[in-house]
Amino acid sequence: MSKQNPQSFNAIAKKLENRAPPPKGLMGALVHLLVAVMLMGAIGVVNGKHLETETPLDEKASNATALYILGDSSVDCRDNSLFYPLLHRNLSLYPCNGSDSNLLPHLLAEKMGLQNIPPFYNQNGSIEELLLGLNFGSAEATIMNPSSRSHQSLNQQLRQVFETLQLLQLQLGESGAERFVRSSAVYLSLGKDDYIDLFLRNSSGVMLKFSSQEFARILVNQMVHVIRNLYNANFRKIICVGILPLGCAPRTVWEWRNASAGEDDGRRCVKEINEMVLEYNRMLDDQIVELNSKLLDVQIVFCDVYQGIMKILANPRLYGFEDRSSACCGVGLYGAMIGCLSPEMACNQASTYVWWDLYNPTPAVYSLLVDSAWSGRPFYGMCRPTTIQELLAT
Repeated sequence: MSKQNPQSFNAIAKKLENRAPPPKGLMGALVHLLVAVMLMGAIGVVNGKHLETETPLDEKASNATALYILGDSSVDCRDNSLFYPLLHRNLSLYPCNGSDSNLLPHLLAEKMGLQNIPPFYNQNGSIEELLLGLNFGSAEATIMNPSSRSHQSLNQQLRQVFETLQLLQLQLGESGAERFVRSSAVYLSLGKDDYIDLFLRNSSGVMLKFSSQEFARILVNQMVHVIRNLYNANFRKIICVGILPLGCAPRTVWEWRNASAGEDDGRRCVKEINEMVLEYNRMLDDQIVELNSKLLDVQIVFCDVYQGIMKILANPRLYGFEDRSSACCGVGLYGAMIGCLSPEMACNQASTYVWWDLYNPTPAVYSLLVDSAWSGRPFYGMCRPTTIQELLAT
């Protein structure tokens, strides 16, 4: 495998830019301004303004394990989304309880010994932050390139990853950056908003253009494209998370009930929508098995959060939950007519609810999922072919 250099990273970033144009107008100006500030911070690092560390950077880079996160509201509470309150379509301004620290990748980072991984847009450009990792995720993000500016695309997040890799090379040098990236992990969790806002709502006629199988294949092919780009950038520990059972989410059940359509599977879940999600998850799982067999010196783990949550829904009291259908924070039937507009709207005991808002689980559910992803308990085999703990120990 040939070593990557700043020029090659830049070439990949340019290819991605051709695939997904950056935002225009005021938002675009702000994005470019923030990137410029970050680059200025990196130049300051190179000039020695952030070099007061006890351990030499080259030595630190060879031993550190960072976590870089790409995703949607499963990884970001809205801290990393410009103008999120103005653009959010689902009338839920607080998609998680409190802060990002309650979400699965951030709970995972704690198990790795990493604290306070900053959002991409909130970082100050210091090398200390880059060596922990960054959260590139946005509370509304899609795998497909969206036609509107209310969502961020996976390609946009990938461009930000390559900008960050260039900053690491400026500071650590080519060989130091390569060693650091190889020791780091990257976490991907997307697809939920593609189904919620693009396919099921038939945005831009998506449902008329593609069958559910064709739509799933388009999403999976794009995920594979991104994984290969990350591999070419020397990432060797990749965690890929499937889509949760959207057919059981409060908003989905509420909408389906109002439309008097669909089949109830006995758990107050919409069977047809869950089958669409399962189709995507199976395709992605199969592609990851194939990538693991074809790519040299890489471990890609698929984490099946769908199966984990379905086990909770099948026997909620066994895991300490009292309500498996309603959102803790929301208004109307199932708490799904209007989402979480203020944390003060939330129920008194969120830990007894499976769902936090319209589509997102509570911290109590994420805690069970991260334990299973890390050690294989209580949901054995949720992550495969190995646990994340074993992945990072390799």
